[in-house]
Parts: sequence; structure tokens; C-alpha cells
Amino acid sequence: MGVAPALLVERLSYTHSGGQRALDGVSFSIAPGERVALLGPNGAGKSTLLWCLVGVLRGEGKVIVDGIELVPGKEAAVRRKLGLAFSEPDDQLFMPTIKRDIAFGPRAAGDSPEQANRKMLLAAAQVGLDPRLLERAPHELSSGERRRAAVAAILTLEPTALALDEPTNSLDAPGRQALSQTLARLTCAQLIATHDLEFVRPLCARALVLADGKLVADESTAALMEDHDWLVERGLAVPPLGEP
Repeated sequence: MGVAPALLVERLSYTHSGGQRALDGVSFSIAPGERVALLGPNGAGKSTLLWCLVGVLRGEGKVIVDGIELVPGKEAAVRRKLGLAFSEPDDQLFMPTIKRDIAFGPRAAGDSPEQANRKMLLAAAQVGLDPRLLERAPHELSSGERRRAAVAAILTLEPTALALDEPTNSLDAPGRQALSQTLARLTCAQLIATHDLEFVRPLCARALVLADGKLVADESTAALMEDHDWLVERGLAVPPLGEP
């Protein structure tokens, strides 16, 4: 008997209130501990998909996270299993200090201050966040440090899977490298939504590609990267200099 997937998505569709189809019958699964890239240009449906996975947007189809199906009344349980890191970490960091931001989830879940503090310190160490930063306000950290703090806040809830929406936004080269190292250390399943091919190349052995809300590829990242013309057609790469 095979191992149950960390995330299972079957025939997921979503239509905006104006009638535009944003997702169209998307199906895939992610194994426990697997890191998968979700690729596509702006407007492909990547963010919409992530919001549907945690029930912020109500799609049609089936989403199961670590054995829990996303149905009305189960949103909170699913969000504890699948942590979503927003494209802008400032949308997740709102407390006076980073330390309190990271400990917020456990405290809200009923943990004692001592329990929440232990989880906060463990999560900060998992993402390689300098302990000296924990007493600082979010705005005093760099973009990369805030990104890792936002991931740490999710890790305190011990999720089965982590979804990241455009995680390299606003990061310089050192910030990208630090985040890549952080994600490589984590043992939970990961779905990394991005159009940044170079970031996911060393991280994700497998890639999903969305185009106009449809899943148009599910294959090894290495194989995908070899077909430059196909990537250009999908808006994921640019033609060599001199070509139209």
C-alpha cells in the first residue's frame, strides 16, 4: 500500500465573479517531503490556485491535505496542515516584534507562553534566523529576513505542507540564496509558485506548469528546462538576443 500524498488536488476549477475562468480542471498530487515548483507567467492562475488550496477562494473540485478534505467547516484544520506564505511577507508580519509574530500561531491555538516560546525558537532556528533579530520590529529586517520570519511563523504550527507564493519577490542575490538554503533544509512538502526558473532549478526535481488556468505540464524540472523554445512559448523564458 502506497504512502498517502501530503496534498491531493482533483479537477480543481475556479471562476471569478465576472465570469473569467481562472482555473480549469487542475489535478496533481505531492508526496510527503516532496518539493514541487508551480510555474507560470503572471496571470497564469498560480496565486488563485494557492488561495483555493486553503479555502480562501472556494473552487470546484477536491482538495485533500494530509487526509483532510477541504469542505465547509474544515478550513481551519486544512490551514494548519498546509501553511501559505504570501507573496508579500509584510502581509503576515503585524506584531511589534518578530518574536511575537512567530509565536502568534501557537498562542492563538492555546499554547502556554512557554510552549509558544519553545516553538518560536525552534522555528527561527529552522529557517536560520539570527536570534538577535527576534526582538526587532518587522520593518527593521531586510526583505529576505522578513520572508524567513514569515515562513518560521508558519512552521510553528508544524504543517504537513508549505505553499509559497512568489517567494523571491523583492529579494537580492544573498536573500535568494538564504531562502533557497532555508527551503532545502525543511522536511515538509513544498509547493513553490513562481516564474523564477533559476530559483527552483536546484530546489525542485519536479515542476507543474500553469497556462491560462490549465495544467499544461507535470514533469521533471531538468527536462522542462531543456526545452527553451517551449518555455519561451509559455512566457517563462525570453528568446536569445537577436531573435524576435
